Amino acid sequence: MLTTKLLMLTPKERKKIILALEEDMGFCDITTEYLELEENVRAQIVAKSSGIIAGVEEACFAFEYLGAKPKALKNDGGVIRKGDIVIEVEGNAKAILAAERTALNFLMRMSGIATAAKEALKEARKANPNIIVVETRKGTPCFINFEKKAVRIAVGNTHRFGLDDCVLIKDNHIAILGLEEAIRRAKRNASFTKKIEVEVNSVKQAINAAKLGVDIIMLDNMKPSEIREVIRNLKKLGLKKRIILEASGGITIENIRKYSKTGVDVVSLGYITHSAKSLDFSLKILTT
Repeated sequence: MLTTKLLMLTPKERKKIILALEEDMGFCDITTEYLELEENVRAQIVAKSSGIIAGVEEACFAFEYLGAKPKALKNDGGVIRKGDIVIEVEGNAKAILAAERTALNFLMRMSGIATAAKEALKEARKANPNIIVVETRKGTPCFINFEKKAVRIAVGNTHRFGLDDCVLIKDNHIAILGLEEAIRRAKRNASFTKKIEVEVNSVKQAINAAKLGVDIIMLDNMKPSEIREVIRNLKKLGLKKRIILEASGGITIENIRKYSKTGVDVVSLGYITHSAKSLDFSLKILTT
C-alpha cells in the first residue's frame, strides 16, 4: 500500500520508475539470488555531498515497489549536507539491494539539477528579485520530465514540458513561413488557453512580434545591450506590460546577473538539465 506522499507520483512517473528497475535488474539480481539472501535488514541512504535534494519520492517508490519499506527523512526541495541521512529503509535484503542503484540514480541526477537551478536563481535574484529562472528542453530522453520536476522543486517554476504545452514559434518555423505568417497561423488555430511564444534573434524581430500580439517573446542569443534596447522600444510603444520577455541562449551562472539586470521576466538556461553535476549518495546496510 503506497503512502499518501507517494501517491503524488503520476501513473506515468511510476511506470518510468518501474521501467528503470526492470532495465537494471534484467531477469533477476543474480548476485543476491546466488547468495540466497533472505534476511531482513535495515539500511540508510546517506548524502555524500551538499545541495538541494530532489527525487525522494521516486527513490522511495523504487524500494516500495519491490516490497521494502522506505521512510523519507528529508523532503524534496530541502537543503542537505554531507553526511545527512535522507532515507531509511527496511525489509528483505534482496528487495533493498535490487532497488538500490535505481533509487540512487534518481536521487543523484534530480538533486544535482535542483542544486544547479537553485544556484542560478540565487545568483539571478541578486540583480532582479522578481526574475523567474527555468530550464530548457535540452535534457535526457525518457527522463526529461523528472529533470524538469527537479527544477520546479528547486525554483518553483519550469519551462514547457513538451511540444503540447505551449505554442513556441522557433527559428525553423520562421524560416519556413516567415515571422508574420507563422504568428498569423498560430493565432488563428491556437486555443485561447494556450500562450503563443516566439523566438527572435534581433531587436527588429522582437518589436515586430510584439506588434503582432504574441504573449511571450524569447530573446535568443541576444546581448544584454540588445535586450535593453528591445525593452526601451516596447515601453515607448506601450507594449511591455502585456508581454513576457524571456532571455535564452548562452546564459550561464557566470553571466546570469547581467541578463537579469536587463529587465526581462524570465531567464532560461540549458545547462541546468544537460550539464548539472549529480550529487552523490550511497546506501549503507546497518550491521548493528
